[in-house]
Amino acid sequence: MRMPIHHPAAVTLVCVLCLLLSVCASWAWAGQSEPASSWQVGTPIATYWAGPALTDAVARQMVEGGFNLVWCGSEKELDVAHRHGLRGQLTSGLLKPGSLDDPDRHEQLDALIARVSKHPALYSYHLIDEPSASQFPALGRLVAYLRQRDPLHLAYINLFPTYANNQQLGTKGGVVTAYKEHLRLYVDQVKPSLISYDHYQFRLKDDSNQYFLNLAIIRRAAQEAGVPFLNIVQACTWAPDAMRIPNADELRYLVYSTLAYGAQGISYYVYAHPNHFGSLVGLDGTPGPLYQAVKSYNREFVAMAREFQPLRSLGVYHTAMRELGCEPLPPDAAFHIDFPPSATSPRGFLLGFFGATERPTHVVVVNLDYKTEANTSLVGLGELELFDAAAARWTSLNKAAAELILPPGGGKLARLAQ
Repeated sequence: MRMPIHHPAAVTLVCVLCLLLSVCASWAWAGQSEPASSWQVGTPIATYWAGPALTDAVARQMVEGGFNLVWCGSEKELDVAHRHGLRGQLTSGLLKPGSLDDPDRHEQLDALIARVSKHPALYSYHLIDEPSASQFPALGRLVAYLRQRDPLHLAYINLFPTYANNQQLGTKGGVVTAYKEHLRLYVDQVKPSLISYDHYQFRLKDDSNQYFLNLAIIRRAAQEAGVPFLNIVQACTWAPDAMRIPNADELRYLVYSTLAYGAQGISYYVYAHPNHFGSLVGLDGTPGPLYQAVKSYNREFVAMAREFQPLRSLGVYHTAMRELGCEPLPPDAAFHIDFPPSATSPRGFLLGFFGATERPTHVVVVNLDYKTEANTSLVGLGELELFDAAAARWTSLNKAAAELILPPGGGKLARLAQ
């Protein structure tokens, strides 16, 4: 039934429409048009940095290795990803801030987005690696444009680690001050949907003492921004005189500690690349020892991260380590470790607490000794259930304590009985 314009309900309707148009106009004026829907992580991310061109053979190897996000240098590679049930991260010379200021490139960028945004394999657009803060305003403009044109796909940027210098970061001060300011500017000016960073800690004879500091700062920044985060970890050496090749146990330690801090993505540097040694796969495509290890690590990471995806990371605690960023386990914690007399590792355990409210209901326990298996007992405030990451299944223990046997660097997810 058509309503005359002078009808009171019609007048009300017109007023509401005018208000909505006014709000939409203000969004457009601010350059922040509000999309009807937006990108979501979906399945937790298992990916890599620096790999070969995506062929069917490479894609099959990715699937076998438990990877679910692959790099695509062309739209044809997106087709390959789709054939194998993989998600694709697209790289293109058009995905640069300068494309918005060049009419020809702008037109080409629009045409690219129009085509690939409808591709069933597209997951994200790769923009840049490790930008300085001076680049954030331009990147923020590009991210906003991509979000406006294609809100369902991620604009991906990877950030520096804490050990980057002031010139690289584009900020001043000591390690913590400069890095936090770098992150603050990034979140404020770029408004990312995900925070990604890399940190490579395995030196030739020792470990970096900033690994947990970096995890802690990134976790807090992601929480304050209301976005997930991804950690790129070391899986090779590019400088044999300074950095060692991690072994399978050390890589497990990186994966599980990343989980305990609440990450929704894990990435490995590198998959295969010239002048990088000990990587997951050789340049001829031959899988190495670390590839064999990540076949299970990736599946465990995805299964566990999916379990706490709807939850909040409530706290991350160390029973023994006191490096920068390591917070001790409170005496009244919802979960704690009972140490047997043999538990003398100076590295101790890591406990990541999760819950739907401020009450922790889930915990990831990690053996931070990546050289020795650890036997311990986890005690909760009620009956516990343990998660089998390989089978993606919970098992009830009918008691408030769980006996854990954790491999070097390994971990376990537990929760209060549902």
